[in-house]
Amino acid sequence: MNRADAIAEKDIAYNVHPYTNLALHEQQGPLVIDRGEGIYVWDDTGNKYIEGLAGLWCASLGFSEPRLVEAAVKQFERLPFSHSFAHRTTAVTTTLAEKLIEIAPAPMAKAYFVNSGSEAIDTAIKIIWYYNNGLGRPEKKKLISRKRGYHGVTVAAGSLTAIPLMQNDFDLPLDRMISTDTPSFYRCGEEGETEEQFTNRIVDNLEKLILAEGPETIAAFVAEPVMGAGGVVVPPAAYFDKVQPLLKKYDILLLADEVICGFCRTGNWWGSQTYDIQPDIVTCAKQLSAAYLPIGAVMVSQPIYQTLVEQSKKHGAFGTGNTYGGHPVACAVALETLAIYEERDILAHVRDVSTTFMQRLLSLGDHPLVGEARGVGLIGGIEIVQDKATKASYDPTTKAAFKVTQRALAHGLIVRPLPSDSIGICPPLVISHDEVHSLFDKLKAGLDEAMQELK
Repeated sequence: MNRADAIAEKDIAYNVHPYTNLALHEQQGPLVIDRGEGIYVWDDTGNKYIEGLAGLWCASLGFSEPRLVEAAVKQFERLPFSHSFAHRTTAVTTTLAEKLIEIAPAPMAKAYFVNSGSEAIDTAIKIIWYYNNGLGRPEKKKLISRKRGYHGVTVAAGSLTAIPLMQNDFDLPLDRMISTDTPSFYRCGEEGETEEQFTNRIVDNLEKLILAEGPETIAAFVAEPVMGAGGVVVPPAAYFDKVQPLLKKYDILLLADEVICGFCRTGNWWGSQTYDIQPDIVTCAKQLSAAYLPIGAVMVSQPIYQTLVEQSKKHGAFGTGNTYGGHPVACAVALETLAIYEERDILAHVRDVSTTFMQRLLSLGDHPLVGEARGVGLIGGIEIVQDKATKASYDPTTKAAFKVTQRALAHGLIVRPLPSDSIGICPPLVISHDEVHSLFDKLKAGLDEAMQELK
């Protein structure tokens, strides 16, 4: 068994990834969050915590932004609901679509609204299939994601989420969904291999997969600029530089899943800009509304949109939609969120405070429990190991990363264990330098105490 297969086997056994940890819930019940202010939340017994994962990578403006509340109330009073079916829309929905197209990471033609990142991916998949049918390529339907990539949990999106826990016993993945290497040099690099050699090898593996499946059957490559829920995997240098020409060579679309990376998280408006990605389709959600209301979007390039138009002429309409897609209140909150990002120059703030964030994050790489500390902008991860020299992980039954997060919780910090015994760190974008220090002080205390427990 090679190293990558060994990691996959470990992830299959990994039983503490708390999407919904029913066993833990039965033992002690949930942590009940009662209120929030700034980057902090309080539980129902009055304990205060730094929300070190911004909820679920999404509460970018913290938990008490009055302008977003006011935007929602104002829209509720004016028009609480209208749908986007049968050639209808609202002014606020149209304005948000225009704004997204204006700030998109690559030239885009249209934005289509949904209610979550999972729905955005599902809709993008449908669009990709519809597009290829419109081009007379009914066989070009397979989608490639990366192992440990996270793209949602609905049936189609969950098929691209190549994390065993998210697929085991759900009868996933569906046909047409295949996966390639995780771009983790630390965990998947071979003995004596340089980062450049690792990148060349996994890109070569991608081409071999395309050729084995048949380029005429591969419709799209789906990738997060930085893998979030799969362990905060930062791509190697030149990874996307080498992947993109390969996709163009075989006429394969590139879908950039910006659900976590979008809206300043990586130190640019989009993760695609951080890694010079030129996508054909972009999905976004989460920080689009700072998590105050559910909303997501799919943006498509002009060639794709024009093919959809022609197909719609053939069928009489574009036969898909969501009751709450483009909901006027969610769109109003999203528009106000984007306005706050620009007016307060949140991007400049992220670039400033990320210097402290990355300094403190990388310093954890010296901790005896930490094999690798990695990140970019205001998103980071640490990988817990039993042996730093060999990179050997703890047995999954040890629940090492979970122990660290529970110890950190006792110190007033909420972070999450992730696959491969990683821990995700993703605070609200409005965090200050002093609050960054407080976050990492609490995490360091959790690591120190967990190390004693694990010994």
